[in-house]
Amino acid sequence: MKTIRDLLRYSPAFRFGAIVLFGVLVLVVLSYFSPYDPGDRRVVPRNQAPSLDHIFGTTSQGQDVFWMLTFAIRNSIIVAGLAVIISRGIGVLIGMISGYLGGTWDRSLSALVDSFIVIPRLPLLILVAAILRGELTLVTLGILIGLLDWAIPSKRYRSQVLSLREREFTNTAVFSGMRSLQIVVKEHLPFLIPFLLADVVSGFLFAIGLEITLSVLGLGDMDAQSLGTMIYWGNYYQSLLADRVWVLAAPVIASVVIVVGFYATSIGLTNYLDPRTRLARIHVGDRA
Repeated sequence: MKTIRDLLRYSPAFRFGAIVLFGVLVLVVLSYFSPYDPGDRRVVPRNQAPSLDHIFGTTSQGQDVFWMLTFAIRNSIIVAGLAVIISRGIGVLIGMISGYLGGTWDRSLSALVDSFIVIPRLPLLILVAAILRGELTLVTLGILIGLLDWAIPSKRYRSQVLSLREREFTNTAVFSGMRSLQIVVKEHLPFLIPFLLADVVSGFLFAIGLEITLSVLGLGDMDAQSLGTMIYWGNYYQSLLADRVWVLAAPVIASVVIVVGFYATSIGLTNYLDPRTRLARIHVGDRA
């Protein structure tokens, strides 16, 4: 709780990001109270401009854009969350093993990581999505993104563990008879958690961007509501040409706001973890 209070006090970027993400959470919760199912059609008057009855307007298929947006945000967050769990889980595991054991383990795992880093992720995802077109679900998409986004984070965790391995408390743990797994989990992992939190936020940012990109190209799960599929179907039914701008404006603006919110939160966490800014906060606290 003290960390959250400090972030809200000293980081305007984190404050802004937290407000945005709280709004996103509210919309996700509202999706569970929607009067319509995600796939419902012709349940409201068609092509209605935003009004008190339909605050974001309606589509040519008779769908309420606001409630569509709540489902879209929820599904995009689910895809991103699944991708982050997989990518950061693999990244932490490989980074900690490589950094602590060193030697042959480090060289082998570093070679594996470097091989994955040079793979162009977006073109590969587009290729796989094109091959699986029609069979790609939100869960499958989240897994694919996660499996392609663990290499760079693992480098960061490895560097942290390499530093921790040389600390005095690590030597004390070794001499006390603790096994390598116990040292890594009990002694090193707590030091990685703050950095992991900042990395998780940036992982959400990356995964949401990829989901939107693939869906806009028509390569995602087109039967499920997501930010990308809302944009795709809005273009498909020529919303701009028919002067129904609100159909595209809602998902586009929501996507931009969510990305900016995650980015601001990531920047706030990164600055908070920076030792130089931490010293500055200590001096401010002393003067106060």
